[in-house]
Amino acid sequence: MFIVTLTYIRPLEELDALMDAHVSWLKTHYESGLFVASGRQVPRKGGVILARSGDRAALEALLARDPFVQNGVARTDVIEFVPSMTAPGAEVLKTI
Repeated sequence: MFIVTLTYIRPLEELDALMDAHVSWLKTHYESGLFVASGRQVPRKGGVILARSGDRAALEALLARDPFVQNGVARTDVIEFVPSMTAPGAEVLKTI
C-alpha cells in the first residue's frame, strides 16, 4: 500500500486548467483497482492518493504520467507501508 502526496508547485489557476485531465487519469486507475481513495489536502496545497500496489517503481512511473506532474504543476512523494490493522469494513486495504 502506498500513500502518495501531491504538492502543488504552481498557482491554483494552472492546476484548475488541468483538472479535467487529472480527474480522467484518476478514474482510469480507480477502474483498474490501483487507487483506493484520493482527494485534496486542506488547505488546498496538494492532494493525497491511496494506492494498492506491490511495485513501487511501476507506481512511480504511472505517477509521472499524471497530467499535473507532466505539466510541472505538482510533484509527488511516495510512502510505502504495510497495513497490519484496519477498521471493520476497510480490510481491502490489507490486500495488495
